[in-house]
Amino acid sequence: MMTSKLSRSLFALIVCALLAAGIAACGDDDEGEETTTSAQAIQENPDNNGVEVTVGSKNFTEEFVLGEIYAQALEAAGYDVKTDLNLGSEQIALKALQAGEISGYPEYTSTALTSFFDTEVQDVPNDPEEAADQAKTNLEQEGLTSFAPTPFEDSNAVGTLTTTADDLGLETISDLEGQSEDLTLYGSPECRQRPDCLVGLEDDYGLTFKEFVPVDIALRYEVLDKGDADLSILFTSDAQLSESDKYTVLEDDMGVFPAGNVIFITDQQVVDDAGPDYQATIEQVQQNLTLPVIQELNARVDLDKEKPADVAQDYLSESGYID
Repeated sequence: MMTSKLSRSLFALIVCALLAAGIAACGDDDEGEETTTSAQAIQENPDNNGVEVTVGSKNFTEEFVLGEIYAQALEAAGYDVKTDLNLGSEQIALKALQAGEISGYPEYTSTALTSFFDTEVQDVPNDPEEAADQAKTNLEQEGLTSFAPTPFEDSNAVGTLTTTADDLGLETISDLEGQSEDLTLYGSPECRQRPDCLVGLEDDYGLTFKEFVPVDIALRYEVLDKGDADLSILFTSDAQLSESDKYTVLEDDMGVFPAGNVIFITDQQVVDDAGPDYQATIEQVQQNLTLPVIQELNARVDLDKEKPADVAQDYLSESGYID
């Protein structure tokens, strides 16, 4: 069992998630009180032995953690599991899936719709189920499919130091008008081509920056702390945003950065060959992934420097999915 303050906090968050899920799923008992359910442990199915699946992920903390959660859960269900957890951008991950190099990987509904199917940002559904259904419909036309979305949703965001926001009077992204020309923006390399990143800031907000600098996504806060960046592309699920007022996220007042829940994208042939436990296991273990829980998991990797595999194992164990 974990002994850190974060681990105890994680346990409390998972319990709350379980209770919330149980209350929503169960009716009242004879005394008129709401009943709750807890997570069921994954059962190993001998029929899955020898069935090989390869779980992939993109190249940042949240994806590493999710990839490990899915991989370890599938292993507990009896599958022979391999991982490829540093694929790069969504385009690289998709090509790996189409080439049969991986069986599936976690993706965001907003990213899938805008990056793979050229959906306009403003046309991405706000409802998680509707967005997931739309993504699945499009994927099925390519011989792929996807599973149910996670409870948490995430989006890109423009962040800065709170001191910078105060000095420049920044509350919304629109407040950058007339000032962005003097500011340096850092973001992941693929940000250049994405409508929910630099493209949207330039085309929809009409902003021009002094410089856009590609940076490893793991350094998105470090470049702010060191003063290299005036602005940095962050994620709304980042642990740093919930623990400190050191950083300020500018309000996306034009709605350029749609929030996306995670869906596991996979090949339909893999689903058919792997059997029903494949989808059921993945959807089972993501039921407790609320925003506070995923922020906590991200914090244990980014702030406490724990390994994603260990963090995933503890999440599965404390949720009751594995022993």
